[in-house]
Amino acid sequence: MFNQVVLSGLICKAPKFSESPAGVVHGQFSIEHKSIQQESEFSRNAYIRIHVVTCGKEQQQLIKNFIVGDAVQVSGFLNRHESNKGTPIIALHAQQIEILN
Repeated sequence: MFNQVVLSGLICKAPKFSESPAGVVHGQFSIEHKSIQQESEFSRNAYIRIHVVTCGKEQQQLIKNFIVGDAVQVSGFLNRHESNKGTPIIALHAQQIEILN
């Protein structure tokens, strides 16, 4: 089974950080993607806002200065999370992040 996503967009929620009991640093931010995609013979507006999760000090150093409006490209895999209220959330777990601006 394959689960790999590459998505570019603008940061719409600035990074926040937490540390697990094992001492692993986790970062979280959100990106927003807007584009026009071709589907059959039609143009379709595509829009998504997705939660991005990072892991480790190396990625923390990369994203700590991100601000809303920065353009990035994120590669990683999708995973299900739950909000504090138990609502399912799809999150993009970043394996590679590139700053585009």
